[in-house]
Amino acid sequence: MADLVAQGPEAQQRWRRTLPHGEEVLLGRAAGPWSVRWDEHISRQHVRLRWTGSRLEVSRLDEARNPVFFRGSESTVFALRPGEHFVIGQTSFTLTDQRANVTTNAPPPFQQQAFSPQLLKQVRFRNPDHRLEVLSRLPQVLAGAHRRAEIGVGVIGMLLAGVPRADTAAIVSVSSPGNQPGTATTAEVLYWDQRLVTGGDFQPSERLIMEVMRRQQSVLHVWEESQPAATQPFTARRNVDWAICTPIPGEAYHGWTIYLSGRFAVDAEGRAASSDAGDFREDVKFTELVAAAVGSLGRMRLLERQQANLGQFFSPVVLETLSVEDPELVLAPKETDVSVMFCDLRGFSLETERHAHELIELLDRVSQALGVMTREVLDWGGVVGDFQGDAVMGFWGWPLPQPDAVLRTCRAALGIRRQFATVAAQRGSPLAGFHVGLGIATGKAVAGKIGTTDQVKVTVFGPVVNVASRLEGMTRVFHAPILLDATTAEAVCRQVPSDVARVRRLAVVRPYGMDVPLEVSELLPPEAEYPLLTDEHIACCDAAVAAFVAGRWPEAFELLHRTPTEDRVTDFLTAHIAQRNRTPPAGWDGVISLSTK
Repeated sequence: MADLVAQGPEAQQRWRRTLPHGEEVLLGRAAGPWSVRWDEHISRQHVRLRWTGSRLEVSRLDEARNPVFFRGSESTVFALRPGEHFVIGQTSFTLTDQRANVTTNAPPPFQQQAFSPQLLKQVRFRNPDHRLEVLSRLPQVLAGAHRRAEIGVGVIGMLLAGVPRADTAAIVSVSSPGNQPGTATTAEVLYWDQRLVTGGDFQPSERLIMEVMRRQQSVLHVWEESQPAATQPFTARRNVDWAICTPIPGEAYHGWTIYLSGRFAVDAEGRAASSDAGDFREDVKFTELVAAAVGSLGRMRLLERQQANLGQFFSPVVLETLSVEDPELVLAPKETDVSVMFCDLRGFSLETERHAHELIELLDRVSQALGVMTREVLDWGGVVGDFQGDAVMGFWGWPLPQPDAVLRTCRAALGIRRQFATVAAQRGSPLAGFHVGLGIATGKAVAGKIGTTDQVKVTVFGPVVNVASRLEGMTRVFHAPILLDATTAEAVCRQVPSDVARVRRLAVVRPYGMDVPLEVSELLPPEAEYPLLTDEHIACCDAAVAAFVAGRWPEAFELLHRTPTEDRVTDFLTAHIAQRNRTPPAGWDGVISLSTK
């Protein structure tokens, strides 16, 4: 295993990446993980690299603008061995075969110091300009890192730039038995870099790392007492006199620690500089600031992922409410006024028979069809309360009251009808062969987190839900795409402009298994969008239903025939009147009893 170390003109412009054995990688200013974004002299893709196990083969790409220098000369194809380097622009690239492994053989420290938050709070940087300059660039580095490896590499560069006395910086991960049952606690170097690429291997102390994980505080270990070099008792590892380890807070990078190590400066008499732990307080404070920034980024990324995952279950209106209110209060079941819409996909059984050997493709088509429904619900501020096979249930009026809930519901329903009417008619469309039936009802219901102690979902419960479901089923009987109950129909007439939606009464029915009659109306697009039925036609239908309910069947029959023959919705009443010789039965109450759901 070998690493390539890139070093730009500034200390923080640096990274170390492991070369994959036998694989070609492209290096450039915009080359994914092998990007050198700080050097404008490097092309977007500049050289091709291949590590053979003993040497690194480098070839300059034809599109590269500037030369590559190796051993002081311009080269286009060459190979280098560990310890050698090449230069592009203002950046040098050094090949190294150093290793990094946590050691259990580090001796006990001569001195150990833990740093509490209260202690570090009192520390002031004596020369803050450089440290603050490095810290000011950290948000930009973290914001541009979209993978953990990029975060690790960027942080290592910042640490080496901000702690000049450190020779090595690393991020070490600790896995505990709680994360992996039945296994011992282990520590692993994830990302690291060494200021001198000619230095030896890196072996951080497991003793120090485990002490930090136990305390959850920064800890310093000093292995060398301040005395002449000739009488030094020991060091933890060659060229290592001290090490700082700091935990990264938060769950996003659970078990991650920052590890810094180095040597004490030696004066002209060979005596090491003071090893007093107080001299490290500024370095520890800087390291903790970096750790806090990484932890904050992790929490933000974790929240973003959680929100993205919740977005699959909660509508934007729910997520927005959850972001500012107590989730327990928001999701607690409560009685409220809602408009409920059931939308069922028609033609699924027929398409299943036709494509019995292409079920995966059929599933994708069904998913796209359901996607049309859910998008309309969400786009108009609704909540997707349930999926039932090839049907979607959405509702409006929760978690916050929506005075225009009926308008939103109608816009969503008409949007679904519009898309299926146009796209599904196109040959080759994923929605081809599918149709929809929608039922809408408005009234009181209980909305929120509903279920058992074992499983819950955010949905709506109450008679209004059953009515909406029944209306969706009746669309087959009436041959109407969208049916409304009386409450919704009245609200549409009062609140919804005619250039958005129109309503016509169809009948008063007693659904199968129910005792209470239900007045059924149809939701229609505006006349400009659906000119087959003019406003005059709708007026005739309304008058026909009124005559039918009043027992004036001949009058109703005549009025129904004033609508276009292409309008199949009137067939329900005309067939009912014709089959009974245009004469209402004795004791007629204006209600048609349905024999099936």
